[in-house]
Amino acid sequence: MRPPLPADMFDELCPSTLNPIRFGDKWAALVIRCLEHGPRRFSELRVPLHRVTAKVLTRSLRSLERDGLVKRTVHPPHVEYELTPVGHSMLEPIAVACAWTKRHWDDLLDARESYDAATRFDPAGGTGRRVVGQPAESRA
Repeated sequence: MRPPLPADMFDELCPSTLNPIRFGDKWAALVIRCLEHGPRRFSELRVPLHRVTAKVLTRSLRSLERDGLVKRTVHPPHVEYELTPVGHSMLEPIAVACAWTKRHWDDLLDARESYDAATRFDPAGGTGRRVVGQPAESRA
């Protein structure tokens, strides 16, 4: 029997949250990592992917299946998902991207904080656009 997936596998401080490299949709790489050690049921995937709604997780799984990365097998009354050989081949580039993100964690956080500090939403402007680097009192 496989050990259960850890609930904190992708905690909020996981480098994957800052990774600017996307493999498919936002959650695809995380789903692939969850399936690394064998088939999993949907409910098992929901444990480490608790920040993903069921609807979005379903959409990600279908997209991965469509791309040939995940195989869906029905075992009434449940369904299992597992990586195909092509899906397994994604593990290496995902690991490289995660390692890069971990090395540049502080740089990425600093850049985001700097950007957020320099920009803000301008509700009074009515355009729904950001005002960059301009203090509120200088806007007329």
